[in-house]
Amino acid sequence: MRKLLILCAALLASAGPALAQGAIGANYNEHFEDVDYRDLEKADAKWVRIFLPMPQVDRAGAAEHGAVKTILEARARGYKTILTLKYPYNRVAFPKFGSAEYDKQIARTDAVLPLVMGKVDMLVIGNEPFIESRKEDWNDNFNAFYEGLAQRVIAYRTAHCPGACKTRLYMGALNHMERPAWQTKATERWLAFVKATPDIDGVNIHPHMRAIEESKPFLDYILPRMRPEQTFIVTEFSLVWWWQANMEKPVPAAFADKYGAPRTAQNWQIIKAALETPFPKAQWDDFLAQSPWFESRKHYLANQMKRFRDTGRLAVATYGFKQGSSMSAEWGPKKVPWLLNSVFAPATVRKNADGSAAANYAWIDDFEALQKK
Repeated sequence: MRKLLILCAALLASAGPALAQGAIGANYNEHFEDVDYRDLEKADAKWVRIFLPMPQVDRAGAAEHGAVKTILEARARGYKTILTLKYPYNRVAFPKFGSAEYDKQIARTDAVLPLVMGKVDMLVIGNEPFIESRKEDWNDNFNAFYEGLAQRVIAYRTAHCPGACKTRLYMGALNHMERPAWQTKATERWLAFVKATPDIDGVNIHPHMRAIEESKPFLDYILPRMRPEQTFIVTEFSLVWWWQANMEKPVPAAFADKYGAPRTAQNWQIIKAALETPFPKAQWDDFLAQSPWFESRKHYLANQMKRFRDTGRLAVATYGFKQGSSMSAEWGPKKVPWLLNSVFAPATVRKNADGSAAANYAWIDDFEALQKK
């Protein structure tokens, strides 16, 4: 008996470090169509993350959905994979746990699980649950809804992928933990469920910020509320709100003079011009490199990964990998400039001679270097 207890303790002690790989990979969000293995190879990426909007499963079936097909193709090509199940209710009242609408989400989940369980490396239950719901719905019913989905996934894994199943389970991402108003009874219960559920490996966070320092409240909030062996994943993170704060400021004068733009032009207008007629790579690089608000943060990716890794609890982080169609749609001064996060910039930069996407100078070298650490 004593030997058995020692063995169990050793296994538990090793669970955290085994999962805390500190890896960095490529996030595509819903844009599965943007996966180009040439990009992944150039960046030496090993992980691919995609999310699946669950209502779309009804259209042609889970097996035919591009997100499912692409994540399985990436897995077949040897990549490690993360699939996030997204349940959006940000524009309607949140459904009651056990209601007909809840049953619809259970049915959609049931349709996906046989296709991905034991194949993807990580399955995330919920994308951004608190953003994808209304604040007035952050109550016990909200938690019960997601806890019920999680228990359904756990039961399926137990029945169909017993033992050391390849697919690890995480609860979907917490947002805005730097804001006290987002640290609520619902987030407390969210993490209490994660901590109390042995089959859940940890929690996901999405720190989109104005400054790197704002990532600390996320870590300070989640780490003490999980079991010591549990880890966290970060499937989205960026300085997007800092980029946005600079969109309506004047373009660098040196850039304007070199490329014939009005000195009164604002940054968002230069990006608009690049979206309408993609710039040569040198011109796009000049625009960003001559902009102090961007150039001063060109090593954000490396600096942020160090903060995550220093906890010893990071399993995987995935960073915005490619400018997707939703990033440029209806572009204007108030558009959130997600496209500035991207490692590859096909929307704003002319393609390479072979038709592949050009890389953003600020991110590609650090992204590749982080693969080796």
